[in-house]
Amino acid sequence: MDQQLNRIEGSAGARRHFRYFDYVMAAFVAILLLSNLIGAAKPASVMGVTFGAGILFFPISYVLGDVLTEVYGYANARRCVWAGFVALAFMAFMSWVVVQLPAAEGWEGQAAYESVFGSTWRIVAASMAAFWAGEFVNSFVLAKLKIATQGRYLWIRTIGSTIFGQGIDSLIFYPLAFYGVWSSQQLISVMVVNWFFKVVWEIVLTPVTYAVVGWLKHREGVDVYDTDTEFSPFAKAESA
Repeated sequence: MDQQLNRIEGSAGARRHFRYFDYVMAAFVAILLLSNLIGAAKPASVMGVTFGAGILFFPISYVLGDVLTEVYGYANARRCVWAGFVALAFMAFMSWVVVQLPAAEGWEGQAAYESVFGSTWRIVAASMAAFWAGEFVNSFVLAKLKIATQGRYLWIRTIGSTIFGQGIDSLIFYPLAFYGVWSSQQLISVMVVNWFFKVVWEIVLTPVTYAVVGWLKHREGVDVYDTDTEFSPFAKAESA
């Protein structure tokens, strides 16, 4: 069936109109926001292992990032990363404004509201920087591996890109957010454990990634290879 796909080289894919790209981008941004807004607020413990609840859902955004790069190419994935980054920035700003507004007389939920939505700017900045760098590394590695493997072995690309992307994400987030607050041993332990869980999630979801990538490629009728793409995160966006 691969012979039926129209192979597109480089950033030319960013100038095409795709049927499902907008839906995938919307899902990517929505999961990113929800996992940070809802999941990050609650530490969970299962069988004695403590972790942030958001780790159950945040890796799905990396799976969608893989799908975006694999199906639509790096240039289109870059648009999604910037959309997610701006959405995170607005969410942080809106949360800060709402928390700072004086509570109405008689309302007793301010303390609980602050505990959920009142993240420090240090954690917010760390989260945004980690997402931005991690997603771009993830997309870059996947795009380069696709060329190196000539489009074969999708699992190598998705897992390999996650190892590097989530590694950069963790290396940036935890030191920026918690250095000096946690002990060095605790910082390293949580960083490694969370990175490991995210990679394991990617491996577990590999069959889902295969199914989604295959379905989208054949629905869109294309297979994009970033052979001459400008990989700078700040490159001028191609017109659709």
